[in-house]
Amino acid sequence: MKIILKKDIEKLGKMGEVVSVKDGFARNFLLPQNLGLAASAANLKVIELEKKKQLLRQEQEKQEAEKLAQRINAFSCTIAVQGEQDGKLFGSVTSQDIVQAYSAEGIIIDKRRIELPEPIKETGVFKINIKLHPEVTAQAKVWVVKE
Repeated sequence: MKIILKKDIEKLGKMGEVVSVKDGFARNFLLPQNLGLAASAANLKVIELEKKKQLLRQEQEKQEAEKLAQRINAFSCTIAVQGEQDGKLFGSVTSQDIVQAYSAEGIIIDKRRIELPEPIKETGVFKINIKLHPEVTAQAKVWVVKE
């Protein structure tokens, strides 16, 4: 049976592709899960329109991410934490602390997007990557100081 995929499916194909699958797989999985449509001229037109909408949406998301990346790159935040005299902290600075510092300045970031390999446990200046979009990465400058 020929099916037009509505979404990317691993090991089967990408959105908009016409693939040949067994009848049972199409009837019992792809069609009920709304992952595909029966291959026809009308359905091909529908999928092409959906592809165009999705491309426009992705382009808008990328532009918004680039604007946010510019704001993040231009701003550096300071986080005050209790610590010892030699620069070691009693606790650590996590991605949640960085999110709170940026949100105080009106920059909203999802903590799961912050690429922090391990919590920060000493004072200093750190450059942290924030993956805002698959193609856009911002570099945040974080100052960790002793209270």
